Amino acid sequence: MNIVLCGIGTVGGTLLEQLASQQQMLLSERKLNMQVVGVVDIFNILMDKNGLDLSDFDINKFRTQFSQAEKSSLQLIHDEVLALDVKDLVFVDCTASYDVAGLYLDFLKAGISVVCANKVAASGDLANYKLLKQTAREMDVKYNFETNVGAGLPIIHTIDALRCSGDKIVKLEAVLSGTLNYIFNTISKDIPFSKAVLMAKEARFAEPDPRIDLSGIDVIRKLVILARESGLDISQDDVEKNLFVPAEYFEGSVEDFWQKLPQLDEHFEKLRQEVEAANEHLRFVAKLENGKASVSLQRINQSHPFYNLEGSNNIIQLLTERYNPHPMLIQGYGAGAGVTAAGVFADIMNIAGIN
Repeated sequence: MNIVLCGIGTVGGTLLEQLASQQQMLLSERKLNMQVVGVVDIFNILMDKNGLDLSDFDINKFRTQFSQAEKSSLQLIHDEVLALDVKDLVFVDCTASYDVAGLYLDFLKAGISVVCANKVAASGDLANYKLLKQTAREMDVKYNFETNVGAGLPIIHTIDALRCSGDKIVKLEAVLSGTLNYIFNTISKDIPFSKAVLMAKEARFAEPDPRIDLSGIDVIRKLVILARESGLDISQDDVEKNLFVPAEYFEGSVEDFWQKLPQLDEHFEKLRQEVEAANEHLRFVAKLENGKASVSLQRINQSHPFYNLEGSNNIIQLLTERYNPHPMLIQGYGAGAGVTAAGVFADIMNIAGIN
């Protein structure tokens, strides 16, 4: 298997470390010769059809080497990947780029499988999402994006398996933001809302721009993906949005946002006290029922399975025609470079036929 990796930030860099550490094991124990034949981003491009040397791998040294590689462009990435004369090629996107997601269709048409942590394509234009899925089927290649929802948790795969077996999703409820769950598990008498948001950023749970998490956009994207994988034709505009941060906080620069954020501390401290007095917890819940999708901040009591959700964990509750009245629960780490990279790795292994 030959891999071109796009993006070596937090997730991409961790994935490259995992690929390097497992390369010999996969060859000796699974007879899989996995080679990274390219590492690219919008700034630099490093390609070798015979495989990059990942022995004695050090991500910091590699990033220095990569920064000195040939200058890149979107068109160059497109052309160089299509020109690679190798079998079993997989393009792995660990960016959040709209432009990179725009390359998927041409790669799939050329018989190149696509694995992405990037949510843009699967949550964006509905017609494009359908075309990517259809093209992958027609070309007998894979378009895998398990880590778009729940990091390394097998959520999308499970929904697909249920539907393929003839089951039907009746109701879906989920906490899908590790960042927001971390924030609402962290706020306390001594840690105001604004500090909890900063702590989430410093722990690298939050997106580079935390407003993406706080605006609910990240959860909305994930819910749209799950709804589509459940068989619904739905777009982000169709989701009922009950948000908890006023719109004016998302105007202006990121610096403006950080300056204004402490103004919300008093409101959330009052809410925290009310919730604590009622022995409840705050959860930002995504819901899909009767063809309708919504997101909202909810007060969860002790009887609810979401009550004890810790740290940055995610949880999804699936009520189906078969899992009824007792729903299926999938729970675990929903954020973090290690588990997300491992989920991307699992998508690659799925293409290789190794699970």
